[in-house]
Amino acid sequence: MMPGPTLASLDMRGKTITTFIAYQAAGQLTALGDGETLELVTDAAEDIDNDIRAWCRAVGQELVSAERTGDISTYVIRKPPARRPGRRLAAVISDPGLQELLSPLGFALAAALEGAEVSLYFQGPAVRVLATGFAEKLHGPARPFSRFARAGLARAGHVPAQQKIGQLQALGAHLVACGPSMRRFKIAKNDLAFPGVTVAEYLTFMETMARADIQLFIQ
Repeated sequence: MMPGPTLASLDMRGKTITTFIAYQAAGQLTALGDGETLELVTDAAEDIDNDIRAWCRAVGQELVSAERTGDISTYVIRKPPARRPGRRLAAVISDPGLQELLSPLGFALAAALEGAEVSLYFQGPAVRVLATGFAEKLHGPARPFSRFARAGLARAGHVPAQQKIGQLQALGAHLVACGPSMRRFKIAKNDLAFPGVTVAEYLTFMETMARADIQLFIQ
């Protein structure tokens, strides 16, 4: 198929977190018609290049071209026709720490961006992540420097945990909060910052995990 007109352009230079880049690109592609193309500009880096190519393969969108000029890479991506979700990911999140949330939410967002159905179970102190006003913090002696760490991560494209969960919900993710953990940490249903959260325990999420192709347990 010959390249069609590029109807949108997205400049992601300065951002190094590929799930952030792909989420913004996916939003631009949503506004396009099937077969129309997006020009995506990023820093030239091997990890970004590999991830953009993997994302395109996973969701069936054509990478029309990829060119590197100095320290800049330019991708032209064609929007594919909609398709039904394939894989399912179920993740258990137990720690609300700033660094500890990066991997589970990052993998969940990557899976959702690749078209997987994502379900997240928050247990123990991690139920606090779902409460209104939550801000993740570093553990231990580094805790007073949490604000500076969050700012540094944001510059790279690591948005706050609650914003990332909002992105996941926008991509269809299902959130489950552990009922005993909510009682232990005094979080009521109306304290939650997200709509549609299921309050349950292990038996409910075991049903979800039994259907999942990918299961993550990150402590």
